[in-house]
Amino acid sequence: MPRPVKHKKVCQLPPKHEFFPSGEWTEEIVVMSIEEYETVRLIDLEGFSQEECAAFMQVARTTVQHLYVRARKKLATVLVHGAGLRICGGEYRLCDGKEETCGCGGCAKHRGEDIK
Repeated sequence: MPRPVKHKKVCQLPPKHEFFPSGEWTEEIVVMSIEEYETVRLIDLEGFSQEECAAFMQVARTTVQHLYVRARKKLATVLVHGAGLRICGGEYRLCDGKEETCGCGGCAKHRGEDIK
């Protein structure tokens, strides 16, 4: 019997879901999952360690490491080969803004902003 899927906690969806190179491009589209995007956002942009990222997403550090490695490889493919990038899908749950100690650093839900 397979293990049940553990959904990773994600603070918010990306503001843009598709990125394409200007001019000529390979017409290849690389698909990155929402949780892969979240690991790049937390580690590279917010400066979280893998351990902090894992605690935030409520998964094991090894899971974060696998997601992060896959995401970085996809970003490299996009940059080196001039491919498009689409961010969608995955196994995640959005932060509901109700957690006292979310650790998200103040997502729009915790700041009381309207989420679209």
